[in-house]
Amino acid sequence: MRRLLFALSLGVLATVTAQQVAAEPVLLISIDGLRPADVLQAEQRGLHLPNLQAFLQRGAYASNVRGVLPTLTYPSHTTLITGVSPGVHGIFANLTFDPYGKNQQGWYWYASDIRVPTLWDAAHNAGLSTANVHWPVSVGAHIDWNLPQVWRTGTDDDRKLLAALATPGLLPSLEKDLGPYANGIDEDLAGDQNRTRFAIKLLETRKPAFMTVYLTALDTQQHASGPDTPASRDVLEHIDQLIGQLVATAQHVHPDGAIAVVSDHGFAPVQHDVNLYLPFIKAGLITVKDGKVTDWQAMPWNDGGSAAIVLRDSANVAVKNQVAALLAQLQTDPLFAIDHVLDHAQLVAQGGTPKAEWFVQFKLGYEMALTLDTPLPSQGSHYLGMHGYDPALPQMRSTFLVMGAHVPAARNLGEVDMRDIAPTLAALLGTSLPQAQGKPLLPASR
Repeated sequence: MRRLLFALSLGVLATVTAQQVAAEPVLLISIDGLRPADVLQAEQRGLHLPNLQAFLQRGAYASNVRGVLPTLTYPSHTTLITGVSPGVHGIFANLTFDPYGKNQQGWYWYASDIRVPTLWDAAHNAGLSTANVHWPVSVGAHIDWNLPQVWRTGTDDDRKLLAALATPGLLPSLEKDLGPYANGIDEDLAGDQNRTRFAIKLLETRKPAFMTVYLTALDTQQHASGPDTPASRDVLEHIDQLIGQLVATAQHVHPDGAIAVVSDHGFAPVQHDVNLYLPFIKAGLITVKDGKVTDWQAMPWNDGGSAAIVLRDSANVAVKNQVAALLAQLQTDPLFAIDHVLDHAQLVAQGGTPKAEWFVQFKLGYEMALTLDTPLPSQGSHYLGMHGYDPALPQMRSTFLVMGAHVPAARNLGEVDMRDIAPTLAALLGTSLPQAQGKPLLPASR
């Protein structure tokens, strides 16, 4: 019996050792709004991005990544961490659906809203340590050292909120050496530079096997000034320097590890706001008093370059027919700049939210208005750059770069599906995401 137990223990030890050997530490960095051509054609565009371009020779890269519906930050980042579409993982937009405005511009902050396992979960279940700096939908996630993304007011109280929601004691321990951590709503270049310092310190001191880092300033600047502007290009070149710092630290801490750079969507210039609320108000489908919604039967859900249309009662045939007729009419009116409308079946088939009955896609250059009283036609637009448009459009394609000890050099992966990225990283970690709708992109042999 002792020999049998000894043999069994050796077998268990051999299995654990094999899993440990197979596991390859992974650092996953997201640059919000990074377009693939900005890296692939950096010289032609006059961009100096040596650290990002190093991936093209030292690792594998996608010519472009087709994203999800909608092409927004939170749904896309959750797909990047799960390998499934928004209709499956449950993060349907950036903002929660809130027709009465009671949630005070609340975003999908909480990992408990994700309906499937994440890469953090897969790593944890494999016995691997995890860390995170600012990744969307990470509040309450199963992460060993977590600095989640969250904000409410933009005041100093946000710092107290983050400290309470982060891993207990983590933020004060890091701030002793680094000074104050950036407020959650601080998403310009200074915020990225600050969080990169904290990410580097986490890498050096905790040495996580899987770590996520989210950089936001490029998205912020492209919204403010549009893509391809001097200001946006300058921010991207500064972010490239941050990538160099993160890569150097990761390679020092985990010489045999892998580093991946992703983005969530592309970007397009925008010139006009479209008040899609207005025709619903005029049709009596939304009731407004003193500038606030007091009742509704059908409501647009703002997705930037698109809008989901939600019915309060999807079984109300009369209202459904009324909205269908209204949308058909609006598609013929150039003021609303509607490119096409998906019905419920088409929306679900494309991985979008099952909560909506229709999904309106605007033409490039137009975005959904932010407020109920936006003039129609608008005098300009709130933002000068936007995403949220049809993921089939070239302007909405995103980025995937990866290098590491077991990643082929100078490998062009071609066009890939965003859902392929999470299972690819899971394979590098020596674990898996069985629910993933995508497939690993790199060879399985090591």
